[in-house]
Amino acid sequence: MKTVTESISNFYNSIALGFGDWGLKLIGAFAALILGLWIIGMLMRTVAKVFESKHVDETLRPFLITLIGFALKALLLISIAGIVGIPTASFAAVIAAAAFAIGSAFNGSLGHLASGVMLLIFRPFKVGDLIKTNGAFGFVKEISVFVTVIETFQNETEIIPNSAITSNKITNLTAIGSLRVDMPFAIRYGADIKKAKEIVLGVLKNDVNVLKEVGKEPRVAVNNLGENSVELLAMPYVDCNNYWDVYWDTRQKIVEALGDAGYKAPLPQRIVTMEK
Repeated sequence: MKTVTESISNFYNSIALGFGDWGLKLIGAFAALILGLWIIGMLMRTVAKVFESKHVDETLRPFLITLIGFALKALLLISIAGIVGIPTASFAAVIAAAAFAIGSAFNGSLGHLASGVMLLIFRPFKVGDLIKTNGAFGFVKEISVFVTVIETFQNETEIIPNSAITSNKITNLTAIGSLRVDMPFAIRYGADIKKAKEIVLGVLKNDVNVLKEVGKEPRVAVNNLGENSVELLAMPYVDCNNYWDVYWDTRQKIVEALGDAGYKAPLPQRIVTMEK
């Protein structure tokens, strides 16, 4: 009977000792968790202020803050696992395996994300720019880490995955600040070319949307000698926001001015010879 009592006593003592050891570890882990989250919160607020003072892109800023916060919290969890007694190497391996599985499942999305980060860091264009890319032509309305939103001149909203943009040609029409609008027109052979150029140049100079500053004066030149006509080219410079106003309205003014001056539309010409 005494032996049984001693065995039971030893068993309970072992349980109490083990529970006490685990209890201390759990209390330490909980304290480390609370303290760690508080420190991470302070660090993230500091990082946010640094990003703001360094004028980091507003779209890129939330992504970077989230990424840094996730990394710090992952390190905190690994440290707490060590306190509790879980082998950190095994814990890190589990996290790495999970990250690999998630990365494989979201392979395409991660590609868009990486492309979005590239766009936000290297900034080939910014919100408000007029661009051509991936078949879209319009003003950039939003750049996120996954997609870029473009509003076309037809008031269509095109949402393009970032990887499709970085893998294709990007034409930024706003980078310089102004555009040249090439508008071809033609007159018949035998018509007064000099006068036609003067008429069209007058239309361009009187157009309020056409730039007149030095180095960007409007110009009219002979572009090609076609089969049935002399092909000329009007070349006004415009502000990006007035691109289509000049492209459509000024072209109409040119046609009307040439018509009022007696210039007729070119017609196909054929020379017929009679053999005797």
